[in-house]
Amino acid sequence: MTEDWTKWESLVINGMYPLRRFLTRSDHSVVFLTEYAQGGAADAAIKLIPADPVSSGAQIAQWQAMAALSPPYLIRIFDSGRCKLGGHPFLFIVMEYAEQTLAQILPQRALTLDEVRELLPPTIGALGFLHARNLVHCRLKPPNFLVVNDQLKLASDAVRPAEDRDGRVTPAGDIWALGATLVEALTQHPPDERAGAISLPDTLPPAFADTLRRCLSAERPAITDLDAQFKGAPAPPFIAAAQPTNAAPSTPPVAPAAPAIPPAPPMAAPARPAVAPIPPIIPVAPRVAAQWTLPRKRLLVPAAAALVILTVAWAGTRLFRGHSPPQPPPPIASAAPSAAQPAASTATGSPSAPAAAGAPATASVIHEEMPEVSRMARASVRGTIKVIVRVSVDRSGKVIAQSLVNRGSSRYFARVAGEAARKWRFAPDSRESRQWLLQFEFTREGTAGHASPR
Repeated sequence: MTEDWTKWESLVINGMYPLRRFLTRSDHSVVFLTEYAQGGAADAAIKLIPADPVSSGAQIAQWQAMAALSPPYLIRIFDSGRCKLGGHPFLFIVMEYAEQTLAQILPQRALTLDEVRELLPPTIGALGFLHARNLVHCRLKPPNFLVVNDQLKLASDAVRPAEDRDGRVTPAGDIWALGATLVEALTQHPPDERAGAISLPDTLPPAFADTLRRCLSAERPAITDLDAQFKGAPAPPFIAAAQPTNAAPSTPPVAPAAPAIPPAPPMAAPARPAVAPIPPIIPVAPRVAAQWTLPRKRLLVPAAAALVILTVAWAGTRLFRGHSPPQPPPPIASAAPSAAQPAASTATGSPSAPAAAGAPATASVIHEEMPEVSRMARASVRGTIKVIVRVSVDRSGKVIAQSLVNRGSSRYFARVAGEAARKWRFAPDSRESRQWLLQFEFTREGTAGHASPR
């Protein structure tokens, strides 16, 4: 797995899955961004693993079984099979594209107790589904806690039938791994087994701390015990706060309906032998930004209201201006007050007047779209992050193509800037196509953006 995998970008696996962009690799696998339109997900992740003649058939059969189950709170598997890449045999698995992983935030800070409590319902729901069917997750570690469309999910490509083999592949092994992950989430460090006792924050409630210690002991609770202890409302979208605060919490967003878990036979408490450490994890999700993304549903209403207000204001200025010569517009607002309120467009003048080459972007910009930035991402900014996007515009003023000129220091901000750039609108022009440079500047206080003709 020491290949330069970027050279395989643009290849197509089995005539179906283009390798759009190299994402990440481990000692045993490599992950690319691909497409899977049949599953209603334009973006998907395809993972390639060197084929083992002995175990390949069983591995594909297990992936196909998981795809047929479509378990709740686990990454969906779209397809799997065999392929060749560079003359070498591989297995491939096509899965949901995960935006973020827990492993990306822990180097920056620990989770709060409230965030860990939000993490528990989907995790317990996924493990309960698996353990009731004599399946185990096997690799429960921070890289395999993933966010897909603001919903926490566990990786599913390592799931396998439970085996009583030295206590490694058993439900009890999953409980140990869950306890170790929660300790790492709260302290930024995995538990030290040699120390004999784990170090936990003093702010943890005694009952919660005791549960973590039992998960890492020889006498571990079953997943049914944890479900009874933490049973509550369906898991809300996972939101990580920028930092712990003593202020009164705001009203939480309404959580989307959780998928129903198919009926399963009653779960018996698993055997509780001493479990050795879980083997090293194989990353299954691309690294994106080092923060959890705030759900966007809460932003739709204020963003729509702001758009209506801007449209009315723009129309009013044109009505009162009459036929007087156009005046130079004021500078574009330096920053938006929040991610939910895009900066107001300052473009004025006749939309039919094309901008001369090298002229400032005055009357040619009809609509500006500021990127939607999560609260956590905003809090992570130090200084100013600048992203420059080149867009191609057709005669009608619609953006038809885009490319990143300057990605800045964060893939996350580059992505949201690219998404916003597609929504900019320019004045109609008789030229077949034009190019503009859109520069976005992100700070803790807000987002600013301006356009200049190329």
